[in-house]
Amino acid sequence: MNDWPDGWTGDRRERSNRYGRGSAGAQPEGARVMPHVQPRGVPQQSQGYDRGHEPGYDSGYNTGQVYGSPAGGGGGQGGYGGPPPGAPRGPGQAPDWRRRIKVGALALVVVVLVVSIGTYFWADGKLKREVDLSKVIERPEAGDGTNYLIVGSDSREGMSDEEKKKLHTGSAEGKRTDSMMILHDGSNGPTLISLPRDSNVTIPSFRGSESGKMFPATGRQTKLNAAYAEDGPELLVRTVEFNTGLHIDHYVEIGFAGFANIVDAIGGVELDIPKAFKDKKSGADFQAGKQTLDGEQALAFVRTRYAFANSDLDRTKNQQKFLAALAAQTATPGTILNPFAFYPTMSAGLDTLIVDKDMSLWSLGQMFFAMKGVTGGDGTSMNMPISGSVGGNLVWDKAKVKELVNQLNNDEKVTVTGN
Repeated sequence: MNDWPDGWTGDRRERSNRYGRGSAGAQPEGARVMPHVQPRGVPQQSQGYDRGHEPGYDSGYNTGQVYGSPAGGGGGQGGYGGPPPGAPRGPGQAPDWRRRIKVGALALVVVVLVVSIGTYFWADGKLKREVDLSKVIERPEAGDGTNYLIVGSDSREGMSDEEKKKLHTGSAEGKRTDSMMILHDGSNGPTLISLPRDSNVTIPSFRGSESGKMFPATGRQTKLNAAYAEDGPELLVRTVEFNTGLHIDHYVEIGFAGFANIVDAIGGVELDIPKAFKDKKSGADFQAGKQTLDGEQALAFVRTRYAFANSDLDRTKNQQKFLAALAAQTATPGTILNPFAFYPTMSAGLDTLIVDKDMSLWSLGQMFFAMKGVTGGDGTSMNMPISGSVGGNLVWDKAKVKELVNQLNNDEKVTVTGN
């Protein structure tokens, strides 16, 4: 039997003798023992056409082209070099995990971006930018760092009669300030300063927030919370700046309902109460020790004043303690990374939050984490220094207040102590 495919000439048989059986020639053994098989990757030879004696002719055996290998340049489909990129996988072939991981990572980044941008515009749209600080006149120069005036109001807006009864808020019309604090956020850590609502202050000249009418200064002295009741947030900011010399950069206010809803949204706030106390007016009834407060209990805790010997001063300390604990327990991965906790918490707070027109979500977030830093050991909490009282109102220690404001304006470490 002829061992060579049809169409090969006798000359080629003679030429092939150089690759005799068992020789050390370069011709692969498989090429001699596979009759009538055209090697993959090599064009079919035309019958009767003899190129065996053409100068420079190379059959391809010495280079491995008959196998379609990369070494011979014939690595086409089916060659031992593997399928070309993008070729469909055959049955049983392992999946391309590297490509799948890249596609999955890209999809995850796109989803995170879309959700983040959507959340930003959703939250930004819920902010009530109702306070216009441009109406505040004769303002002190801004110092280093950022100063927030944080106000808890007794607004009952949006509350049903049942909720008012449950939260012991009463049914008074309008709204008043129930707590006031200055939060300074700077390079030396945050400083939280409570302003007792019974603080004795001078009402300065001001422009009416609604009428635009100028009201001259008369030297009238009254409680700090009366400024808010008289002409709202703008006059409160004007009065705080006039009596302290500290520039207020942002205003933030939250009502009763929003405060209670935030606490309930995160599942309550754990607090260590050192001494038991009760107060019928606020609805407070607490035992000593660690306990988790729901929204109703939290509101009673921060509003109680008549159960304490120092009344408003002790209440402001409880307010600081609770707000810092609330911030610390809200800014956790369990809340931020869990959409079932994050969105209800955000919604509960933003629904009743009132801020100034220049407040951004970024600034609001900075304020929130600065508040958290107060309990994290990075900050200081204190009451405004008090020197005495007049007519039942608390009088600020002017020398200490001036030193405190200088330290805040220069963003220095606060060394002044309060009551």
